[in-house]
Amino acid sequence: MASAAVSAGRDGTRPSLKPNIGVYTNPKHDLWIGEAQPTAESVSARADLKPGEVTVAIRSTGICGSDVHFWHAGSIGPMVVEGNHILGHESAGDVIAVHPSVTSLKVGDRVAVEPNIVCKSCEPCLTGHYNGCEKVAFLSTPPVPGLLRRYVNHPAVWCHQIGHMSYENGSLLEPLSVALAGMQRAKMQLGDAVLVCGAGPIGLVTLLCCAAGGASPLVITDISESRLAFAKELCPRAVTHKIEPGSPEDTAKAIVKAFAGVEPALTMECTGVESSISAAIWATKFGGKVFIIGVGKNEINIPFMRASVREVDIQLQYRYSNTWPRAIRLVESGVIDLSRLVTHRFALEDAVKAFETSADPRSGAIKVQIQSFD
Repeated sequence: MASAAVSAGRDGTRPSLKPNIGVYTNPKHDLWIGEAQPTAESVSARADLKPGEVTVAIRSTGICGSDVHFWHAGSIGPMVVEGNHILGHESAGDVIAVHPSVTSLKVGDRVAVEPNIVCKSCEPCLTGHYNGCEKVAFLSTPPVPGLLRRYVNHPAVWCHQIGHMSYENGSLLEPLSVALAGMQRAKMQLGDAVLVCGAGPIGLVTLLCCAAGGASPLVITDISESRLAFAKELCPRAVTHKIEPGSPEDTAKAIVKAFAGVEPALTMECTGVESSISAAIWATKFGGKVFIIGVGKNEINIPFMRASVREVDIQLQYRYSNTWPRAIRLVESGVIDLSRLVTHRFALEDAVKAFETSADPRSGAIKVQIQSFD
């Protein structure tokens, strides 16, 4: 086990670790596995650990749509891949080394890594909204290297203990945190009619959260029949609706029909696609809310006057803050079951194939996991 690998033996020596490797992309859209920092030698010697840090042996990492986008497109809005860049920000693993200043964690602890490092001094940080930190280093967002490595040094404060939870579920706490942040800001009420747009991983986790929160009726939409079938298996009481080609107004009428004539009070928009956002605005009831979790283009067109005359609130989200302890409790208690989201698993050495699978709509992939074990 990795914790034994860095704990000194009876003779005072430390057994050797596997070389540290990571999954890289670059501005040419290449994807490869290469050497990464910290080196196995520095991990064994605890040479690179800074005050407050621990070393985590990453065991499971989920591939996010943003990872694929950085690989294929090279950018998301102003975030641009400008050099060799390590991907990945949904990870869990074991603590294998601890700086002497750290008292909250010990070697052998199982942790999920919250992939941000914030300044703790700007107004967003001081008011508890550290997702808006003006100097945030978010792992996997260029130029900050991500978590798709065998070993990572990270501040202990952002490594959350997960007890006996599986590493896979630990890695899925990140997308669950995205959904929980949306639920908190959208202020969904028990018995609200809720529309979830998009049956990708974030949409599916949001669907589970809305169901747990008492949304009724609950409808999820997508253009893919297979993803809607998966959503129905995941949440049997949800109504699934396939989006057909047409105007946003016509799409909205079909959605309301799926609600049996009830207009949604809240729409959780998880695609970031212009046509989907527009249809959501057309479908949502007077005085309702369209909450946009999805990430889209820098500029989009929306039916402004429809939102205006119907007093539809439009609210948006950027990452999350203070959600991880809650996410852990929800998974540990069984209120939210994330395990069924994982459809494909690959070893770290096969990460290129894992990304190809995740990016291929024909694969049927929902959440692809990359795993690394000694």
